[in-house]
Amino acid sequence: MPVRPYHHGDLRSALLASAERTLLEKGVAALSLRELARDVGVSHAAPGRHFKDKQALVDALALSGYERMARELNGADAPELPLEERLTALAKAYVRFAASNAELLEVMYARKHDPDISEQLSAAVESTTVPFVRIISDAQEGGEIVPGDPWTVGLVVGAALHGTASFAVQGTLTPEAAVAGVPALVHHLLNGLKPR
Repeated sequence: MPVRPYHHGDLRSALLASAERTLLEKGVAALSLRELARDVGVSHAAPGRHFKDKQALVDALALSGYERMARELNGADAPELPLEERLTALAKAYVRFAASNAELLEVMYARKHDPDISEQLSAAVESTTVPFVRIISDAQEGGEIVPGDPWTVGLVVGAALHGTASFAVQGTLTPEAAVAGVPALVHHLLNGLKPR
């Protein structure tokens, strides 16, 4: 039996990519550092240089997910747009990411509420809410949204978007239908449901 090499060009990235594939195909329970080592072609001890245990790997997956989500959200924010268009663009980016990364999102949110998460992961979680809070703060300054704590108002927006994304993940809506429904959702969030 050939001895697997210990060194790998970018082992951490290769292990995370393999872990995300495993997550997608088999779920979080199937994650194993030994199996990931086999998958990327290194010795079974090699992953230990980057992840002390499975929980450290799961944390790294969550961190990677939050960082990717933050990049997509920040990339979708266009401050020059009118409020409804701006919030719709950001909301679509969130729903699209969530619906396309259901298994990863489950890991991300499971770690989000753990009181023992690292400062780095906590900061990454917060970075995904900042774009929404920024829009709300800008709109409050312009008198377009009711006053109040922007984080609290953002929670209402986040709950509505996460609910829509959950419908897509559970199959109640197709991912395409969930994204297509975002403009109406944002319109109702901004205008309320009472007849005018």
